[in-house]
Amino acid sequence: MTTEVRMGVIDSGCSPAQAQGLLATRCFWLERADLRDAEMAVDQLGHGTAVLAAVQREAPGVSLLMAQVFDTQPSTSALQVAAALLWLVEQGATVVNLSLGLQQDRPVLREACAEAQAAGVLLCASSPARGAPVYPASYPGVIRVTGDARCAPGQWSWLGSRQADFGGHVGSGSAAGASLGCAALSGRVAALLRDEPGMHPQQVRDWLRSLAAFKGPERRGARHA
Repeated sequence: MTTEVRMGVIDSGCSPAQAQGLLATRCFWLERADLRDAEMAVDQLGHGTAVLAAVQREAPGVSLLMAQVFDTQPSTSALQVAAALLWLVEQGATVVNLSLGLQQDRPVLREACAEAQAAGVLLCASSPARGAPVYPASYPGVIRVTGDARCAPGQWSWLGSRQADFGGHVGSGSAAGASLGCAALSGRVAALLRDEPGMHPQQVRDWLRSLAAFKGPERRGARHA
């Protein structure tokens, strides 16, 4: 794997203007249950465009890769996400942002995440603030991120809860919440690895925890002095 920090994003693609600055792109879809891949199409959901913008704000100048797994609907499959992840590993990704969550644990996705981590890739995945576990956030070693309304741009929180390890700035628009919180934090991780090469995953977690603007989950209805 290259020593250059490369940030991979798995989402719905991006805008044409954003695509001009990407290192490489690919689209993965299913056709009658068969996996297909081709050149990336223009983002039709706007989700990936917002996610990529959040990443770029935190990691300016970091080389970016985009794997498209959504088209006109905000739904995808474990097979598509797994293929996208393995493609990003082949492209030399250092960190991968997955602002998505699948409700079912599928072996193909679990194995792809394990393979990526074995190759030294750090995975950040979004997790809802409430509700059932989602994947790949719930797989071992994946940094689980949700949105935290307490966080301003450039801030994050250490939650250490059943739902998430960290919270990030929620942003605005249709992708606001866990998706943008995850994108902001993963971008910060990419910038950290660019500035401090050679950090191990646990060192990254410790660094994030030590510099978190908030510690512990937000207490709803708590009074502030």
